[in-house]
Amino acid sequence: MWWPPWLAAWLAWAAGAGAGRPAPLCGSGGLCRAPPGPNASHPAPSHCPRQRGAAELCAWPLSSESLLDTFPVDVTQENYVRNVRNCIFSIVYPTPFKSRVRLVAVSKEVLENILDLDISVKGTSDFLQFVSGGKVILGSVPLAHRHGERWELQLKGSGKTPYSRNGDGRAVLRSSVREFLCSEAMHYLGIPTSRAASLVVSDDDVWRDQFYNGNIKKERGAVVLRLAKSWFRIGSLEILAYSGELDLQRRLLDFIIQEHFPSIAMNDSNRYLEFFSTVVSETANLIALWMSVGFAHGVCNTDNFSLLSLTIDYGPFGFMESYDPNFVPNTSDDERRYKIGNQANVGLFNLNKLLQALKPLLDPRQKQLASQILEGYGERYYIRFTELFKTKLGLPGENEDDNYLIAFLLKLMEDTKADFTMTFRQLSEITEDQLKELHIPEEFWALQDLGKHKLFSEWVTMYLLRLNRNKGDSDTKRRTRMTTVNPRYILRNWMAESAVQKANLNDFSEVQLLQQILQHPFQRQQAAEKAGYSLRPPAWAKDLKVTTDNC
Repeated sequence: MWWPPWLAAWLAWAAGAGAGRPAPLCGSGGLCRAPPGPNASHPAPSHCPRQRGAAELCAWPLSSESLLDTFPVDVTQENYVRNVRNCIFSIVYPTPFKSRVRLVAVSKEVLENILDLDISVKGTSDFLQFVSGGKVILGSVPLAHRHGERWELQLKGSGKTPYSRNGDGRAVLRSSVREFLCSEAMHYLGIPTSRAASLVVSDDDVWRDQFYNGNIKKERGAVVLRLAKSWFRIGSLEILAYSGELDLQRRLLDFIIQEHFPSIAMNDSNRYLEFFSTVVSETANLIALWMSVGFAHGVCNTDNFSLLSLTIDYGPFGFMESYDPNFVPNTSDDERRYKIGNQANVGLFNLNKLLQALKPLLDPRQKQLASQILEGYGERYYIRFTELFKTKLGLPGENEDDNYLIAFLLKLMEDTKADFTMTFRQLSEITEDQLKELHIPEEFWALQDLGKHKLFSEWVTMYLLRLNRNKGDSDTKRRTRMTTVNPRYILRNWMAESAVQKANLNDFSEVQLLQQILQHPFQRQQAAEKAGYSLRPPAWAKDLKVTTDNC
């Protein structure tokens, strides 16, 4: 089991109303410089009062106590790559950038609604130093994960950890822009995901062989402050089972259940079985949701599968443009293992790995029941997939022909290479009369592509008959329903690439524009239309490549 070289070098529990004691800052409202060293003493707390909507970091409630009180921490505090046992975390201070740092973007919603910070805090030097890894807050212990309401924070790209292997622990601007934008975009699409609070860029040189062709290029280092309710993954339990650390595994599993699965009683002897059943069900739901927006995760291994069924670790990813079950977002995936049409199967593979990790903690009866639960994964996924696509087509109620209607459409889309997102969106906007007459206006370019199929008229006839069976429904109601679930804007690769290219020249306008547009993906927006975000993708977009070397 390996841990990604970019694994964030800082983790803390942040919070709303129910967090531990307020986290005072060093000196008179300042921050502690990183790294202070393993034996550094803590400066005296300042007297900045704790408050909601804090405009200063000194008033921000931040604590690592819950983690430190629950789990053993690596006794070795020197930061070098090594095998680590008998702990969950290692104390690792961020490695500050040597050059100037700039704040590229922040998420106002994350800052204000999750972190209880006033948006004005983004203009302070303390905030910039904190989110770039230059300084840490007293009261938060920098942790690297061996891999009220509380959230775990990570600074992705803030330096090496004991789990970095041969990596430098840095992230580059290219991948950081993509992660910041996509994690927020997925949230507003209604997909469970980690969030991104800020994006910082430096002038430090980071060298990357992006396409594994020996062409090493200089890029700029960047850091994303990202957060989730928990960063524990299937791999977090898998590594403990593999190394035989069963007592620690049991402690970790009980902690996860107690903190994040409130419906499971801690005194229930079947709590691990109930936990597994929930993860199986929620993973099926998550991947069906990915499919409903055409999202493909490029590296779906157990280290990138959240135990809370969140979308995490945005390395190589992509939103499918032309509908293609063989779409692969990661061009270094030569075997096409993580193609979009295989993601449900990869989910099953990872859940089986989770089951293997849990088996030492289960009795024979529970093992048999867990296997039966896993066998039901496919049906759960198929049911959820069908529900979502019926909703995308505006089909209320039940009809035995609905599955065929969905499959028929997807086959037409595959044959004509119709755009996935805009086909469903334009079906949401076109009137039934226009469909009936097969009169497709020019603005509905995706439907025009679909209309070239010889069987398109047959599908339209079936679709309209199905819609007309809904008594009390109307075409206006149908279009309203459909436009609330079929986005007009997604983070297409060409849009992200355009923003990255400008950002490399210190023009962050498109990063900020996309951030604003993607907060309202279902609403037509003048700025988005002007930028061409709902038009046919440019020809050069077909040549874009994204690889695993995205950090």
